[in-house]
Amino acid sequence: MSTELAPPLEAPPAPPPEAAAVSTAKLRRVALASCAGTTIEFYDFFIYGTAAALVFPTVFFPALGTAAGTVASFATFAVAFGARPLGAVLFGHYGDRLGRKKTLISTLLLMGVATFLIGCLPSAASIGVAAPIALVVLRIAQGLAVGGEWAGATLLAAEYAPPGRRGLFATFPQLGPALAFALSSGTFLIVNQAVGETSGAFLDWGWRVPFLGSALLVLIGLYVRLAVEETPVFKDVVDQRPVQSTKRKAPIVETFRRQWREVFIAAGSLAMLFAFFYIGTAFLTSYGATAMGLSRGTLLTIGLLSSSVFGASIVLSGIYSDRVGRVKVVRGACYAALPWGLVLFTILDSHSTVAFAIGLIGTLAIFGTAYGPAGALLPELFDAEYRYTGAGIAYNLAGVLGGATAPLLAADLVPKYGGDAVGLMLAVFAAISLVCTLLLPETSRRSVAVVSTAPAVAADHDREE
Repeated sequence: MSTELAPPLEAPPAPPPEAAAVSTAKLRRVALASCAGTTIEFYDFFIYGTAAALVFPTVFFPALGTAAGTVASFATFAVAFGARPLGAVLFGHYGDRLGRKKTLISTLLLMGVATFLIGCLPSAASIGVAAPIALVVLRIAQGLAVGGEWAGATLLAAEYAPPGRRGLFATFPQLGPALAFALSSGTFLIVNQAVGETSGAFLDWGWRVPFLGSALLVLIGLYVRLAVEETPVFKDVVDQRPVQSTKRKAPIVETFRRQWREVFIAAGSLAMLFAFFYIGTAFLTSYGATAMGLSRGTLLTIGLLSSSVFGASIVLSGIYSDRVGRVKVVRGACYAALPWGLVLFTILDSHSTVAFAIGLIGTLAIFGTAYGPAGALLPELFDAEYRYTGAGIAYNLAGVLGGATAPLLAADLVPKYGGDAVGLMLAVFAAISLVCTLLLPETSRRSVAVVSTAPAVAADHDREE
């Protein structure tokens, strides 16, 4: 029985009539809606990571001490990644059945409510163990929302994209993390400057401001998303359903029946970028404060500056993937990640502000190079009938592999073995993703129209078996 993935198509099929007729004004609205939504979702996600590094060990885990409190804080950060695949299944089901637009509005509302409530939580000093328990519950809700958000936002962009420019167009939702990291760092920096570096006000109430302020961003995001129409590809899916079997299996069943290989290999291919991203945006903030002795203001300023670098790398790599292919660009990032992981903490151990800036910017630039093409790669891998589910599960499994485990392991590794152990861990993630990219087919010449390669893939495998 062959286990090879299907080869790419020799030439792209003609785009569906709806895609060809999309106006420039509509494309601008789609780009804005996909970018605004992921920016808001990831802003909510990142302010949690920043707070987990700077605040939560003291506010919610004061009895554990600094080291154990940091591990516990990052454990609550990791909890959301366990919920993300479930969110991908749940919202993917409705995204494939009811539409991309309706589902994306639901994920935005769920994230907004959960984030606002985190900002309202009393500390452990006020209500005891109920505080960290409530924090974990709301963190799970955040994970469910992000698990359903990414796939829908990238599908919105990819299924509207003009022919030959899907890599570029799919970078609009991918820019969300860069903009969100800038917003998160900037908001915390403003609050920190307002209350003072040494003031207890930051721990008392200042950290809550970014969480409570997210409510305004959610309202803006809802306004933008409500103005966007459903994608032409999903409309075609709905139009063809009456002539298909009335006994359609659930999208999750179809995904694993037809394309289970793509799910797991794609997840492995993206594990490195998650590990690099969350080490950069969450763990290095904690490392800079505790091991390097940098001030909150310095850390947040460097974080703000680094967001422009990895934002640029996302756009450039997405554009380049339209020319040379998605997989080649992701694979190139994996090659760069191997040596970088091994030297990262050697750079950081000079304990200078410049070293921290170089370490953070280099780590996030490698992430951005791999992340840019991913917005087009995953939608191109899966059939339109269950694309929301397939892309979402692959993406969020990668999040569990790289995003959940890396910061949690790093918080435990540093006290025992030093920073170089974290660098070695990053290199291992890079090696795993490199192997997986060697197994992935190139997808840049595939169509995302309703008639795609997936049924043929399944049929080929069935004949071989």
